[in-house]
Amino acid sequence: MNRQAQAVVLLLLGGAVIRASLTDLHLRYVKEGLRPFLVAAGLLLVAAAVMTLFYELRPLLRRTPARHDDGHDARGDHDGHDGDDGHAHHEPRVGWLLILPVLGLLLVAPPALGSYAAGQAGTAVATRQQPSDYPPLPDGDPVRVTVLDYASRALFDRGTSIGDRRVQLAGFVTTGPDGRPLLARMVLSCCAADGRPVKLGLTGEVPDGLADDTWIEVTGRYSDRIARDPVNDAEIPYLDVESWRQVPVPRQQYE
Repeated sequence: MNRQAQAVVLLLLGGAVIRASLTDLHLRYVKEGLRPFLVAAGLLLVAAAVMTLFYELRPLLRRTPARHDDGHDARGDHDGHDGDDGHAHHEPRVGWLLILPVLGLLLVAPPALGSYAAGQAGTAVATRQQPSDYPPLPDGDPVRVTVLDYASRALFDRGTSIGDRRVQLAGFVTTGPDGRPLLARMVLSCCAADGRPVKLGLTGEVPDGLADDTWIEVTGRYSDRIARDPVNDAEIPYLDVESWRQVPVPRQQYE
């Protein structure tokens, strides 16, 4: 791969990053707050590619030097060569691997982490032995909370900050080790590479017959039932479901 080819691949990579950053595609890979950094990185890649192309093509834009009568050109070369050994200098072929992420961003749109990833990893919420410092839930009936917020309150203070309030939360369905459905949501620290699931067991009006990765919205109350995640032996809290409904896949699938 010569430098011109490197610059073209770099230009395609930068363009792909900018395209993903300016659409919702980047939400499948990183948290929403990282969008400005992705845009900046894409612009730097494009700028580097353009400057490399300009530097490499600049000699071709110059006028051909006048030749002397004895067959020598103005640069003093006898055969019109530029003074090198006549061989093109190439960089290692491994550089072509850079085109793989470009194709991945431009041609393939992998889904966000879902039930398969949740089944392979243990739940991200682990209990801790300390007093609860959670504030009361905000007003509303039902009050909308995230899966992570409910699981944290249910485990860390055994539902004290929830009380008898009705809560409403949304997530995707994944099948538990006992064959019963769980409600899950992936949480990110930075990007999809560190994504981990938060899982909730369901009692009461449990959704039945739904395929994995189906998004639902459930309304219910705190349940003191606890299960163990076979992947990492962490506790999985339960929600006593009063009603549920299927909902479209949200724009932001991670918490």
